[in-house]
Amino acid sequence: MTQYLISFNDGAMDHISAEELPDVGKAAHAVYQEAVDAGVWVYGGGIERQRASIVATDGTVTDGPLPETKAVIGGFSVVNVATREEALTWAAKFAAACRCAQEVREIG
Repeated sequence: MTQYLISFNDGAMDHISAEELPDVGKAAHAVYQEAVDAGVWVYGGGIERQRASIVATDGTVTDGPLPETKAVIGGFSVVNVATREEALTWAAKFAAACRCAQEVREIG
């Protein structure tokens, strides 16, 4: 089994109205529960919209994200599945529920 990071960028859900958010939340929770029931869920969540702190190798802390960063993660799920195709299937379910595209990356 391999773990995959399924994520979406901060702001990817900005097109969803306040009235629609409860339905999106229910749909996302249903996919999460399906993943738990299937035994593939590892961890996940939304990331609060805030500036990151960057900790350098010498321990110095600065505000981020780094200037060259064009996008930051807005939310993520980690699933443990047998194939990349299975990870893509879960990403499609999260994309439909969250109403935004998802990025899939294998965790090494």
